[in-house]
Amino acid sequence: MSIKENIARKKKIRRMARIRKSISRGTAEAPRLSVFRSNAYIYAQLIDDTVGKTIISISSLSVKDIKGKKQDISKEIGKLLAKKAKEKEITKAVFDRGSYRYHGRVKAVADGAREGGLNF
Repeated sequence: MSIKENIARKKKIRRMARIRKSISRGTAEAPRLSVFRSNAYIYAQLIDDTVGKTIISISSLSVKDIKGKKQDISKEIGKLLAKKAKEKEITKAVFDRGSYRYHGRVKAVADGAREGGLNF
């Protein structure tokens, strides 16, 4: 790992810590909706931090039938996550954007989850 990559990684970890300390921890009633995006895919999961378990997870990798732009796919991922959450009677969540700006695909996941019925 080069020095430049190491500095970028440390900055990312610092951003994540800054975001995580400002949001409350996920509970069984209001789990943490964590978003991760790679260049090709987007992942979202609901996490109960009190027991350290992932309640629901979904990714664009697992859902192959959705076609379109990455942003449209991200919105559908949010809707599907909200649908699965409703089945488990979860209506509230705490949004964790990780080290990403609330923009583009990350915002699309949040908008899709809101449209699907999750409140945060």
